[in-house]
Amino acid sequence: MADRDYYEILGVPRNASQDELKRAFRNLARQYHPDVNESADAEERFKEVNEAYAVLSDEERRSVYDRFGHAGLNGMGGVPDFTTIDFSELFGEFFGFGRGWSQRSRTAPRKGRDLKYTLNLSFEEAVFGTDKDIDITRDESCAVCDGSGAEPGTTPVRCPTCGGSGEVRQTRQSFFGSLVQVTTCPTCHGGGEHIATPCKNCRGRGYEQKTLKKTISVPAGIDNGNQIRLTAEGQPGLYGGPRGDLYIRIRVKPHKYFRRRNDDILLDINISIPQATLGDEVEVPTVDGPAKLKVPAGIQPGKVIRMRGKGVPHLHHNGRGDQLVMVNVEIPKRLNPDQRELFEKLAESMGKEVRPQERGFLDRLKDVLGS
Repeated sequence: MADRDYYEILGVPRNASQDELKRAFRNLARQYHPDVNESADAEERFKEVNEAYAVLSDEERRSVYDRFGHAGLNGMGGVPDFTTIDFSELFGEFFGFGRGWSQRSRTAPRKGRDLKYTLNLSFEEAVFGTDKDIDITRDESCAVCDGSGAEPGTTPVRCPTCGGSGEVRQTRQSFFGSLVQVTTCPTCHGGGEHIATPCKNCRGRGYEQKTLKKTISVPAGIDNGNQIRLTAEGQPGLYGGPRGDLYIRIRVKPHKYFRRRNDDILLDINISIPQATLGDEVEVPTVDGPAKLKVPAGIQPGKVIRMRGKGVPHLHHNGRGDQLVMVNVEIPKRLNPDQRELFEKLAESMGKEVRPQERGFLDRLKDVLGS
């Protein structure tokens, strides 16, 4: 140990500042502390790191060490006893002892827990928006004790276990000295007060569960899986902290005819062979009600006709998507004698030549949908 350079042990240059020394010491202490490192040499390495920091963090000893090395320290009575160093500031944040765990941090305001709710909507409600009444159950201030947790006529008293500090200190011995471990008081749970006579209504909690009715404004264009956030509608906070939030998850029921693709609505329709051949004007459903659709003559199965502005309103800006009507030509399974005779004449006049397609239905559908 006497031959090792302290700067080398901490891994810092000789002109390192006190902040750089402290950062290096923190990192190495975390790495080699026996409570977290089970290696056989962890304890020895930890002592080595502490000795190096004990010298270099002391300006006078560092100056002597820089000029005369270990021999100069021997003239000052050797290295300091590092068991007298206050490690609470350095280690409290990751070993749970010392000043890092203060009463102030334990009783600092904390936001309450968030609540979740699933709201079921019809297809049309999601498209056009709506107002929905929901019931949520959450903690509200107890009506009997007014939130104090104590039976009316009594008041909380200073916690007898911690004396009102909210924390209990325990001293434990370590190879580098006595360390004070600070934990939350098990009696008052960090509040510093003890309720000798709990409120019978809320059993000392200060809160009681209540079911409240809330009206939710669902915006037009919301989709399945979207969430609506209502700020400060969740559980109450601790130590004066704000309430949590209420997250409403949207679930849209499937529609009998319509399907949704982003802000477009998809609809499949069946037309007859004469309609496909000669063209027609047909009535199709939309979310706005029945509308006329012109089917061009000679339309092929799988063709998509776009009805602009008949889709879903855009959620975050003006305008609407389109309705995409996918046309299917329905082949009759049964024909009466007259119909069969007409089809036979038509088949005879059109011939029996078979022409292979260059592109299939799925390819054409991808072109229309842009996917």
